[in-house]
Amino acid sequence: MTPAAESPRQAPRITRVTTRTGDDGLTGLVGGQRVPKDCIRIAAYGTVDELGAALGLARVSLAAEADAFAQPHDADKLARHLEYLQNQLFTLGGDLATRLDDRHPAMPVIAESHIDWLERVGAAFNADLPPLKDFILAGASATAAALHLARTVCRRAERETLSLGREEPIGPHVLVYLNRLSDTLFILARWANARMTRPDAVWRRDLDEPPL
Repeated sequence: MTPAAESPRQAPRITRVTTRTGDDGLTGLVGGQRVPKDCIRIAAYGTVDELGAALGLARVSLAAEADAFAQPHDADKLARHLEYLQNQLFTLGGDLATRLDDRHPAMPVIAESHIDWLERVGAAFNADLPPLKDFILAGASATAAALHLARTVCRRAERETLSLGREEPIGPHVLVYLNRLSDTLFILARWANARMTRPDAVWRRDLDEPPL
C-alpha cells in the first residue's frame, strides 16, 4: 500500500536528532539563516526552551504532590493550566526564532489574546489568596519551588528578549507576554501552597546564624 501524501498542514516528522549541522557553532533560524549559537536571538528562545523544561518539572512535582491538595480538583485545575502554558511556550519560542521578514501569514505567534488570558488567570487565582505582606522564598512545597524556579527563568528570558529587541525587530507582544507570565507563575506558586495548606516561606531578616 502506498502511503498517502502528507498534508501541508501536518507537522513535519522528526526522524533524526543528531544532524551534525551545528558542529561549526552555527544553527539555523526558521527562515534558513545560519547564525552563531551564542547570538542574542538564540539565547532568548533558548531560555524560553529552558522555561518549558522548568514547567515540565513543575508538572511532575504537582503530579507527585496531588494527594496533598485539600481538594483533588484543585490539583487537576493547576495541572491543566500548566500544560496549556507549557504548550504556549512553543508558540513563544517560534515567535522568537523567526525574524519578522521570514514569517508567513498562518504562523502561530504570541498575540494580545494570549496576554489577556494570562491576566485573567492571574486575577482569578490571586483572588483566593491572602494579601502579600512580605517577600517570599521559594519552597514550602516542591510544586511551588518548581514554579518559582520557572518564574526566575522567565525573567531571564524577558531580559534576553529585551536585549534582542534592541538589535532587531521582534514580535510586538512577546515582551509583555513574558512579563505577565512571570507574574502569573508567582501567583500560581502561592496558590499551590495555599491549596496544600502550606504557608509560604518568607524572608526573615533577623534569622540567627545556624550553629556549626
